[in-house]
Amino acid sequence: MSHDTLMTTNETTAPDTALADGWRDGFPTAGTEVQRPRERSIFQAPENRWAFSHLRELQPTRNVSRGTGAVSVLPRAERPELDTLAFTLPADGSRTDWHSALTTICADGAVVLHRGRIVYERYFGALDEHGQHMAMSVTTSVVGTVGAMLAAEGVLDEHAQVRHYIPELATSAFGHATVRQVMDMTTGIDYSEDYTDPDAGVWKHARAGQLLPRPAGYAGAEGYRQFLQTVQGQGTHGEAFAYRTVNTDVLGWLISRVAGQPLARVLGERIWSRLGAEQDAAFAVDGQGAEFAGGGLCTGLRDLARLGEMMRLGGAFNGAQVVPEAVVADIRRGADPARFALAGYTRLAGWSYRNMWWVAHDARRTFTAQGIHGQALHIDPEAEMVVARFASHPLAANAHLPTSMHAFRALAEHLMRG
Repeated sequence: MSHDTLMTTNETTAPDTALADGWRDGFPTAGTEVQRPRERSIFQAPENRWAFSHLRELQPTRNVSRGTGAVSVLPRAERPELDTLAFTLPADGSRTDWHSALTTICADGAVVLHRGRIVYERYFGALDEHGQHMAMSVTTSVVGTVGAMLAAEGVLDEHAQVRHYIPELATSAFGHATVRQVMDMTTGIDYSEDYTDPDAGVWKHARAGQLLPRPAGYAGAEGYRQFLQTVQGQGTHGEAFAYRTVNTDVLGWLISRVAGQPLARVLGERIWSRLGAEQDAAFAVDGQGAEFAGGGLCTGLRDLARLGEMMRLGGAFNGAQVVPEAVVADIRRGADPARFALAGYTRLAGWSYRNMWWVAHDARRTFTAQGIHGQALHIDPEAEMVVARFASHPLAANAHLPTSMHAFRALAEHLMRG
């Protein structure tokens, strides 16, 4: 096997019941019980290992066009030593390595770019280089970038209240929030993102959009936007940061409203068609055709890396200024770390959240998009490095974050040494 083949091969790192039981092909093997994926939670392990890489077979989607231009080439300069790159976890002093860290998080794929070249590419589980994977909350950073572009142009007034653009939300908690408070997630709303609570707002939101199966006699909201109209206030807008997926769905609605077209089309025209992407992307949509802006973007892994490289280069990529340099600079400056600290993210002390990106206020000034179950798009401008990673960790949380951040830092320092 050549080195190039090794770096793009698909490998299964652990027994995957969902794959072995016929979910890999979407239908059962002879003599086995018929599987009904649409009646099961896509977030439940081990089925999530298959479902995250096959969302378009389980959920209605809207296309995000790559356009008709040529694919932008990502040169290759593979670094075979990266798999065994060792680093220490400060929490307990244990040692691990890059490949083991990927295995632990149930990675479905990882691409590392250094100075715009692919130095590492590997696939696992049900994903391969031709497939697409659900980006979860990495989606929020993509949508946040589009929103920031419209705000920079004055199409969206960041100081205006949401109800100015969306009168349907006037009686909800969002009605009196400003666009900026939505974009930086400092809204004061009664909404729980506790993934361990089956009755939390995050799951009610998912059931409204039919991303989760509905119980018999379901009488909740029909669609994401109807759910948004039911969200009530708790606390004071602008006082503190708190990550809540529904803010991004409000922003997606704002973008669609001011642009006069679906969010997927805006993303395609503004960014995706200008990256030289290999594949169209897709947005999961509800029964009313509204995109799940908070987590429903599906992309190929190399295309996600292209988007990260564009952001690393200040918005310039594929011979064009895709995102205004000032917008990327605003994201990299971050927001108020004091407001961020009130959220209690002790693992990210000194960070902030701006335009739906997580921003480090340290010497490295890294910024990152993160999603539950292990999704990540990590950008380290100093190291000239971008890491795109998809995963299907059994837990819908970010417990992996400390390991991930130390893995990214070790990778960056190794690449900077040459």
